[in-house]
Amino acid sequence: MRVTNFFSSNAGTLTLVTLLLLGSLQFIATDTAEDFEDGEVEDVQDETTGALSDNGEELVYESPKYDASKFHFVDHFDNLEESRKRWTKSQAKKDDTAEEIAKYDGKWEWEAPQRIVWKKDIGLVLKSKAKHAAIAAPLVKPFSFDGDKPLVVQYEVTLQDGQECGGSYIKLLSEGKYTKDLTKFNDKTPYTIMFGPDKCGNDHKMHFIFRHTNPINGSISEKHCNKPKSRLEEPFKDKLPHLYQLVVRPDNTFEIRLDHEIINQGSLLTEFNPPVNPPREIDDPEDIKPKDWDEREKIPDPTAQKPADWDDDAPPQIPDPTAVKPDGWLDDEPDMIPDPTAQKPEDWDTEIDGEWEAPLVDNPVCEKAVGCGSWKAPLVPNTEYKGKWRAPLIDNPNYQGKWAARKIPNPDYFEDKNPFKMTPISAIGIELWSMSSDILFDNLLLTDDIAAALNFAEQTFNLKRKYIDKESETFVNKVMAYANANPWAWKIALFLICTPVVYSLTRMFSKKKDTGDDAKKTDEVQPDTVDEDDDVKEELENDDADKEVDTPLSTTGASHRAKKSDLDINEDNDAEEDNEADDATEEVNTEETEETASISPKGARKRRVRKDQS
Repeated sequence: MRVTNFFSSNAGTLTLVTLLLLGSLQFIATDTAEDFEDGEVEDVQDETTGALSDNGEELVYESPKYDASKFHFVDHFDNLEESRKRWTKSQAKKDDTAEEIAKYDGKWEWEAPQRIVWKKDIGLVLKSKAKHAAIAAPLVKPFSFDGDKPLVVQYEVTLQDGQECGGSYIKLLSEGKYTKDLTKFNDKTPYTIMFGPDKCGNDHKMHFIFRHTNPINGSISEKHCNKPKSRLEEPFKDKLPHLYQLVVRPDNTFEIRLDHEIINQGSLLTEFNPPVNPPREIDDPEDIKPKDWDEREKIPDPTAQKPADWDDDAPPQIPDPTAVKPDGWLDDEPDMIPDPTAQKPEDWDTEIDGEWEAPLVDNPVCEKAVGCGSWKAPLVPNTEYKGKWRAPLIDNPNYQGKWAARKIPNPDYFEDKNPFKMTPISAIGIELWSMSSDILFDNLLLTDDIAAALNFAEQTFNLKRKYIDKESETFVNKVMAYANANPWAWKIALFLICTPVVYSLTRMFSKKKDTGDDAKKTDEVQPDTVDEDDDVKEELENDDADKEVDTPLSTTGASHRAKKSDLDINEDNDAEEDNEADDATEEVNTEETEETASISPKGARKRRVRKDQS
């Protein structure tokens, strides 16, 4: 009883506390989950303490250690003074572009990510949007494709504000006079390879373009890698760091990896458009199709004749010949008439605006008429309609097949069996136009040693993602893990949550039921204590004495439940009498009928209705 009284008096408080507790847990869990799902790690990690890996080791960042002799270029951007000296911002202008946007005036900064994981982990950030931006750095030593080692390009990109339209690709600039002065770096600067992600709208790309030199005439053409089959949407919207790697091998094969997963691979000879090698034969440009060459497989039957009863001009629909104009149709009344209340504006100039005419409104005469204006019969399908006659088709006896020009040897044909032998690379450049700002580049390298690149990624990207993945184990996940390890916690949580909720629902429905029963049987709330036997007797006496009442109302809820077996009335009769009483009550004219209530000593009340309303 005490427990019941406790919940009875404190149900509201318990429910409120429970809801606040659940809301707090949900807020903490949602906030934590969103932070890391979106790459948000707002708190700067203390450099002395960090998240733990699976084997219990601390995940603490330090600038990567590497053998510089294995790299043609490497920059982790953590050493600000050294990195700033390495990179050169372009001072050039784009050709064929409006003067106000032609200059490469995009802003570059060396800074930690907006959502800091480690404050020592610095990157190169494009801060501006809707501006041309270009920056470049020379290689420590040029990369030549003459050897038997692969080209490995690897870098990180974090689209801190997502990406709607723009790229985050890099260019490996070709060795030569155009790359000696990097302040003049622009979109026309020759490059050997362009690599990296790009997006505009729903078009997601992973560029791998190499410029191939024609061995016959020395001309250069761009070869575009076929689009990967893997989906590329996630890196453009999750705001997390992603690792892009391109490997081009001396056997003319290539691999493109995203976060160490292969998303595209193949051969330089077969996976590019246009292909590296032109066709051996081409169409003879002097071969012209003869005028009498017949390419028609089918022709109209020349022996077919149109039937005599075929009417080409028959309309598909005609007026219904059985329709009759309705009586009362006003032929002389138009549907619309000039608004009689309209007045010409005071500033109306007839010479400029023309003759003023009142706007048209619905003709009020037609509102009550069957119709106005010229009556037309409704259209019905024309049974005589067949459409335009055409002769049936037959095989063309003179068909000669599809004409094609004869083939001749391609005078520009060549076969480059080793397109890996590209133009040497002397610099790395980033030349972009983006509608998103705060694009962060990090850990950019170029090498011929795959193992060295992977080791570099292990100290940088892999460590960073391990930290983010560990921290993304949200508060809810930890609570769930604790609950799974301690099953008794589920019982306590279930009891605390369900008890006040169930009690409140029970009270609510109980009150609704009592209120509904009382509303049917009386006009007022019944007293809490009722003498059931006296109440039943009083009801029977009132029924006999009251001559104005044709059908009595039901007894009170308490007497009906307690003494139903004492009355010689079955459930069906009770329901029928209640319905008749309700119908009679609804038809009472309040202006003509006076309601009277006789209250019994026990608090029962009766209503009178007119006898003729039964």
